[in-house]
Amino acid sequence: MYNNKQLSKLMYLSWEIQRKRHITRTKALLSAWAILQNEDITVYHLTRKYSHTNYPNKTQTQNLTLFNH
Repeated sequence: MYNNKQLSKLMYLSWEIQRKRHITRTKALLSAWAILQNEDITVYHLTRKYSHTNYPNKTQTQNLTLFNH
């Protein structure tokens, strides 16, 4: 079961998705849930995708998080 902090992250992220993409609440919640379930993979993938190839990342990939804790 989710605790309150995880639920608030889920709700905040789903509201952002719904507002920016103009989709239904159900689709936004599903997307937010999938992102949070795969947080470590998502952050690593996005960092590698958008990093320039000629220099190493300024942050270590093991120190990345989706939300600041």
